[in-house]
Amino acid sequence: MGSPQNIDPRAQNDPRNRYPTDEQFYASDRTDPSGLAEDRPRGGATGDPFKHPRTWGTVAVIVFVILIVILGIALFP
Repeated sequence: MGSPQNIDPRAQNDPRNRYPTDEQFYASDRTDPSGLAEDRPRGGATGDPFKHPRTWGTVAVIVFVILIVILGIALFP
């Protein structure tokens, strides 16, 4: 397995390929003491994907438009 940054193994000793670990990188913008709990968690969404405030409203609008089209075709053939 290669390095975490997918560096070509032939270039491992190149001084330009020195990258901090994830912990070092994310700790660089933290205040001292850095042992505090993370106040802005990094990573993907952990919540319900259907909790977006406009999800059900958007679905309702689309269903309404489809119903109008179907009724228009049925009433005016």
